[in-house]
Amino acid sequence: MSAHAKPIPPRLLGHPVHLLSLGFGTGLAPRAPGTVGTLAALPLYWLLHSLPAWQYALVGAALFGLGVYLCGATARVLGVHDHPGIVWDEVVGYLLTLVAVPYDWRWLVLGFVLFRLFDIWKPWPIRSLDRGLRGGFGIMFDDLVAALYASVLMQVILYFFR
Repeated sequence: MSAHAKPIPPRLLGHPVHLLSLGFGTGLAPRAPGTVGTLAALPLYWLLHSLPAWQYALVGAALFGLGVYLCGATARVLGVHDHPGIVWDEVVGYLLTLVAVPYDWRWLVLGFVLFRLFDIWKPWPIRSLDRGLRGGFGIMFDDLVAALYASVLMQVILYFFR
């Protein structure tokens, strides 16, 4: 967590909205909470991976919509827009990165690396979106675009190397 980030009171984990937005507590990690929070998507992925791609994507869209509310609510309580501890956006972003890829540990690792790369690097227009959009939608949307970049790249790799 950055040196200037406001500490998160652990008591927030007792509230379901904050428990989810903080990635089931993974957002409290002292270092790289976004990366640790991304791992919170794995149990959800294991529950969802057998769905047809369109149903998986529909669930992902619903989790995105839920995230707009969750992340906005926690940001208001913390008084910080897109606090590093708010990681539901990473959870959903990673899940959406994995739409329509084979259920295999190698694809999970590749998706994780690509999603984190785009989420951290923030190539155009992700950086502009991250700076320009506010509230829960702003917190969620830049990660959605990072997931789209990672997912498209994975589909290209699948097409040429599978």
